[in-house]
Amino acid sequence: MSSFKEKMKTSFGMNVAMVFVVFVLLYIMFFASLHCVTRHGEELAMPDVRGVKIDSAINKLKTLGFDVLIDSTFDPTSRPLSVLKQVPDTGSLVKKGRTIFLTVNMLTPPAVPMPNVKDLSYRSAAMILRNNKLLVGDTTYKPDIASGAILSASYKGQPINPGDPVPQGSKIDLVIGNGLGNTEWNVPNVTGLTVDEAIIILNQFNLQPLLVAADQMSEISDTPSARIIDQSPREFNEAGEHNRIQMGAFIDLQIMQNPREEDIHYSTGNTNAGTDVSDYNPKKKK
Repeated sequence: MSSFKEKMKTSFGMNVAMVFVVFVLLYIMFFASLHCVTRHGEELAMPDVRGVKIDSAINKLKTLGFDVLIDSTFDPTSRPLSVLKQVPDTGSLVKKGRTIFLTVNMLTPPAVPMPNVKDLSYRSAAMILRNNKLLVGDTTYKPDIASGAILSASYKGQPINPGDPVPQGSKIDLVIGNGLGNTEWNVPNVTGLTVDEAIIILNQFNLQPLLVAADQMSEISDTPSARIIDQSPREFNEAGEHNRIQMGAFIDLQIMQNPREEDIHYSTGNTNAGTDVSDYNPKKKK
């Protein structure tokens, strides 16, 4: 009986010893293989592929043993199909087999609604355009009481209105008011012309017409074709000298639909006086 007990104890001790040895061996094997499993020492510094064409960037990263996933956006200041952003960033230590995320500039820019920049300052308009990935093109200045404000916007020479679709990266030309200043012109003579003809001339000198029917009892059936029968100020003053008018000022125009020649108050003055505005009215009486 005692001999059996001793054998059991010996067998139990051997089993414990064997289990202990197995655990020790597994422990050693685990840490010995950890280097291979984690690829410790095989980390690479992430190369900089920003600004590189996407096909070249992919080839470079795959050669180094990385996988690549691509997303896209649009940046008007960068080349199409070039890498804009990379994750992980340049210089990061990355293990082989890691997935690298690249953001690529689109080849065809998407369209965005044209923002409303009218009456804004140049700085505000430029910021709004930039936020919509649009660029400021040519800027021109026009005499206007709204000094420094955006008067109008155009794209490729054509007026563009808020909400019109325009490709991102497009250049938007702006017309900016620069105040009325002290610039003066000789008053242009538009008496006898149609309203359309008169407005074309007044626009050249940045003058603003105020149209008034000469006879409240007569009907103006077609304003553009109505004729100017008088204007204030007139071309000449009572001394026969040219009247002067400030840029951006208003000029009153009396109009009549079908005036007779005797209804038209042609201006007369000193023909020897200096002028910087041609006599635009071929119907003016001598």
